[in-house]
Order: sequence, then structure tokens, then C-alpha cells
Amino acid sequence: MSEPTPSLSPATSRRAWWGLAVLSLGVSMIIVDATIVSVIVPQIIDDVGITFTDAEWINSIYALVFAALLITMGRAGDIWGRRRLFLVGLVVFVAASVLAAASDSGPQLIVARLIQGVGGAMILPSTLSTVNALFRGRQRAIAFGIWGSVIGGMAAVGPLLGGWLATSYSWAWAFLINVPIGLVCLLGALALVPETRDEKTSRDFDWLGVLLSAISLGMLVFTLIEGRTYGWWKPIADFEVAGLTWSTSAPTSPVPVAFAISLACALLFFRHQATRERHGRAVLFDVTLFRFRSFGYGNVAALIVSLGEFGIIFTLPLFLQFVLGFDALQTGWVFMGIALGAFVAGPTAAALSQRYGPRRVVILGMALEVVGILGAALLIRPDVSGALLTVPLFVYGIGVGYATAQLTSVILMEVPTYKSGQASGMQSTSRQVGSALGIAVLGTALAVLLSAGLDDELDQVPGLDDTQQEFLSTAITDSGGNVDAAIAAAVATGVLTAEEARSSAAAIVSASHQASADATRGAQLFAAGFVLCGLVAATRLPDIRTTAATNGRPGDSPAAGPPGAAGAAGDRAHTEGPNPE
Repeated sequence: MSEPTPSLSPATSRRAWWGLAVLSLGVSMIIVDATIVSVIVPQIIDDVGITFTDAEWINSIYALVFAALLITMGRAGDIWGRRRLFLVGLVVFVAASVLAAASDSGPQLIVARLIQGVGGAMILPSTLSTVNALFRGRQRAIAFGIWGSVIGGMAAVGPLLGGWLATSYSWAWAFLINVPIGLVCLLGALALVPETRDEKTSRDFDWLGVLLSAISLGMLVFTLIEGRTYGWWKPIADFEVAGLTWSTSAPTSPVPVAFAISLACALLFFRHQATRERHGRAVLFDVTLFRFRSFGYGNVAALIVSLGEFGIIFTLPLFLQFVLGFDALQTGWVFMGIALGAFVAGPTAAALSQRYGPRRVVILGMALEVVGILGAALLIRPDVSGALLTVPLFVYGIGVGYATAQLTSVILMEVPTYKSGQASGMQSTSRQVGSALGIAVLGTALAVLLSAGLDDELDQVPGLDDTQQEFLSTAITDSGGNVDAAIAAAVATGVLTAEEARSSAAAIVSASHQASADATRGAQLFAAGFVLCGLVAATRLPDIRTTAATNGRPGDSPAAGPPGAAGAAGDRAHTEGPNPE
């Protein structure tokens, strides 16, 4: 049986609430790191000299590893102890944060973010399962409400916090801030959080499933991010890994091969999961759940919500800082428009759902997202004001609040209660996959459009020959739009003389800013197109209206946060079966 939780005396109850504060602080730390990095990427590109491709990996690898390990780590906590997993996750996450802060190269920072994803995947499900085990009845509902509100609020202020730290100190402090927070959580958990585990859960780990899913997702993201670097079909650059070289003389680039591996592993993964399900063994992904329309279409919509939001959060700061000249803090203030919109939507989402049904609220939310993204795209130009951009971002934030708040309950509507834990974990994984794909897809779209736009714009700059144009176009694209650094590199390498740089600088900057604005607008239009596809998927959701639509599931209440926070609320809340109230 699951480890019993004693009835809470006043003293024990006070300790449980303090323990909740510790758990909420710990999960806030990992949620913030999903958004805090976006506003400091331009500064990292400047200081460390990473490429735009490195920046895509730095953002996407965190969500990718998080998604691959989320369900597995939740089961590990049930077996070996949630507090133990929480403590190990804190150590891993803080150590990776220190490594990230000390990074002086793109690969080192990418590895640090990968390890952070491992730590985050340990922390999130262990906190939720612990809250579920510690509280009963009305206390449980209040506890989940606090848990969700804290992480939703922290995720919303992540860009602003990152901007303040990067502007006042350095980008490294966006990672170093995790050290004191992690230490407080570590000591607090040891003193205030009891150990809980589920003796009933199966100890059968699907390691092959973990491996297949990780390879499939990793190869897919590699395809999307590295296609521009190594060639979508014909090889245009040598690819080196583990001392082996894939040369440009090969018949194809490594990109289509990686995509084929991704597809093959995905097919093997689903076949493997179906086989384990037929034999009654533990699975990571219960494919039978897709027979429910609400679950299938709801997961598609949830993935696309995350894809759109995280793609925007990655691409827009580059424009704000490299074109408009904003610092990281000013960029964070612009993104507060999304947070404010989500907060405005939160209190009204439940009431609208009760009156019109959750399906209509999801559709309304995704329609507002499309309107907000299109509005931002239409406003983007080299001289737009940040204050003006917050208006469509505010509308977009309202849409995110409505769509995200109801998607969790919609996805779980038709799922049998005994499978609700796994269904919640799967939809949270979908959100994290969407986050990684959003950065990869929209980042690639931005780079391709920027490169094409620079070729046209620089061709209009008088006095530049083909070699100079090609060098500047490549340098500006690789830096995500940092034209000043590109001109300095051209002078340092002798591509431009100092006199040529002085005479042509204004024209080059103007050309780059126009190309960056056009590329950013194009990336936003791509995002709008994806969300529109999600809107179409949402119209296929069943119109199930009931005041008990969420079946009282505690994981549904904190869903007003950003992608990842919302879905995570249900990840492990139902793994233990019914508990006596």
C-alpha cells in the first residue's frame, strides 16, 4: 500500500504548510529557468561569442531533456522516495547552474543546460506527488492552488528577473541566483518535508522506451536546428562528432539521416509502448488514450500553444536588443505584457468555462493568441516602440491564459480516473516537447529569413563587394542580428578596412535592421500559422459540459501558468490511487 499520511495535528499542519513553501520555491526555480534565459541570450551571444545555432540549443535542450525524463522521474520518486528525488534534483540543478554561469563557450553552456533539464525533471514531479501525499480534503485544494499560483507567477516574471540580473550584474547571475535558492530549498526540505513513496507502484522501468523517445526527440530537434548549418539535403559543411567526420563529399548531409533516425525511433517507440501495454507492463506513453478525442486533439493543441509561446519568447528578444537597442531589463518589461494578459484571464477562465464549456474557452484563447501574434507581426519595424508591442502581447497573454487554463481539464475529461495520472504526465510532456520544437522551428525560420533578407538588403549598400556582403550576411545571421559585432569582426579579419567600415557603417546597420525586422515579422507569422493549426485541432474537441469536468482533480486548478507549469500540475497527482479523506 501507499505510505499512509497521518492526520495533521495543528503543529504538523504548520510544518506541512512550510514544507509546501519549500516545494513551491524549488519548482519555481526550474520553471523560471525555462523563460529566464531568453532575454539574456543576446548578451550571451555578445559576451561568449556563441552562434545563433548554439543559442537555439541552449534554449531547446532544457525543455527537450525535461520532456524525455519527466514521466520516468515521477515513477522513480514513487519508488525510491519523493523527498530523496527532490534533494538529488536540487543538487543536480544547482551544480548545473554553477557550470552554466562559468561557461565560456557554447558547447559548455549547452551541456550545463542539459544537466539542468535532468535536475528539473527530478524536481517537478517529486514536488507534486509530495503535495498530493501531505494534504487531504480542502487543504489539498488550497495547497494545489498555492503551488500552481506560485509557479505560474514566477514563470511570468522570469524574463523580467533575468533582465534585471543581466543588466544590473551579468548574464551569469541569471544562473547563479539558483545557488542561494537551491540551498534554502535543500535545508528546508531536510527540516520540513517528510519522505513519502508509493509501495504499490510497479518497479518495472521502461528503459528502452526512455532511450527511444530521447533519441527520437533529440534527432528531430537536431534536424530542425542544424539543417541550415550542414545542409537540408546536400552537405555544405563538415560535421564532426566523437572524432568522426561527416565530410561535404558525402552523398547527403547528416540532417536527413538524423530525421530518418528520429522517425524510425518514434515508430519503434509507439510499437514498443503498445506491446508493453498489451502485456500489462508499465509504459511511458499509453497509446490507447488517443482513442479519446479530447485527449488526442487536446494534446495537439497543448503542444502548439507551447510551440508558439516559446518560439516567440526566443525570437523577439533578439529583435528588441539588437535592433531597437533595448537592454535585458527593458526586454523583460515588454514581455510582462504576456504575463499581465495571462493574469487577467486567470480569474475569468473558470467562470467562462462553466457558462460556455471549456472547449469554447480553449477556442477563444487560441483565437486571441492568433490575433495577438498577428498584431505584433504587423507592428514590427526597425523604429517600433516597446510600449506599442506590449499591446498585442497583452492580447496574446489573455489567449494563453484562457487556452492553457482549460486545456488540462479538457484533455483529462474522457480519460478513466485510474489512468489520469499518466494522462496528465503525457500532456505535460507534450507541452515540453512543444517548447523545444517552438525554439527550433521558429529559430530556424528566423535564421533562414534573416539570411535571405540580408542578401537583398546588403546588395543595396554602395561600395560592398560580393565577399564583404557574404561575410557580413553570415556574421549577422550567426549572431542573431548583432550587426555591430559583425562589422567589428569584418574589420578584425581584414574583410573591411577601418575606413570602409566608417563610411559604410550607417548603411550596413540600416540594412541589417530592416532585414532583422522582416525576418522577425516572418517568424511571428510562422508562429501564428502554427497556433491557427492548433485552433483547428481545438475545434475537434468534444463539447463536454459538466460542472465536474475535472473530476475534482487537484492537478487542474493551477493551470493558469505558462506551458509546462499548467500541465505539470497533474503529472503525478494521481499515481497513488484514491486516498481517504
